[in-house]
Amino acid sequence: MGLLDGKIALVTGAGSGIGRETALLLAKDGATVVLTGRRLEPLREVAALIEKGDGKAVARTLDIESRDEIFDAVRWIKDSIGLVDILVNNAGSASKVLNARFLSEAEWNSTINVNLTAVFNLTQAVLPDMIAKGEGTIITVSSLAVVNPNLLGGAAYGAAKAGVKNFMTFLHNTYRNQGVRATTILPGETNTPIMDNRARPPLKEERAVMMDPHDVARAIALCASLNKSAVIPELHICPTHMRDTSADIEAARWVGAPADTPDLPKK
Repeated sequence: MGLLDGKIALVTGAGSGIGRETALLLAKDGATVVLTGRRLEPLREVAALIEKGDGKAVARTLDIESRDEIFDAVRWIKDSIGLVDILVNNAGSASKVLNARFLSEAEWNSTINVNLTAVFNLTQAVLPDMIAKGEGTIITVSSLAVVNPNLLGGAAYGAAKAGVKNFMTFLHNTYRNQGVRATTILPGETNTPIMDNRARPPLKEERAVMMDPHDVARAIALCASLNKSAVIPELHICPTHMRDTSADIEAARWVGAPADTPDLPKK
């Protein structure tokens, strides 16, 4: 008997990285997992792995920047499978330009939309049914960039992740007595595909000392599978080894800088 038997979990960004590992663990614990993301093929691959292990999964594309798509998806889940018991807000993205000095308003807005506004919309879509039922779990993957904002994640990403941490604490303080649990996970560097988009992609030996996505997924699964009488409002998880990121930060400083920037280093 699994700890999540009979539960329905909605996981965003479930096609790779932390979302993929989280979906596998939740399904192993007995949940029916709705896998969402931009591309259907990776979601189907994860669903096939879950079903191979006798678990239950459904794959569905979702543009989390669209409020209409979010509400349509939640209505579809409710009509086709049942009420969402567990929402895992995992999908996220960082801007390409990281320095606030050169960051465009459009890229700022897009990063805020993916990492913060989407979490608000997803929460608003599932919250009424959770309140009516008297229980539910909302888990959001934030970042240790909240604690130490810098050029690794960038100005927009750090601000969005700080905002989402604040929003999750609001949920915890406001709805806990109505049975809704809100948890913020703050991971440090994790070896996921998003690392390929860094201004200076980490080397193989640098990735080796980062956390594995499975480590973060285990933390998420723990928070989701506690008895409903307990909640972990906030959980920090970071690599044991603290690597030197000075070269990464220096590379990130100049992404998007106009060629005529007076203090731009010469190549």
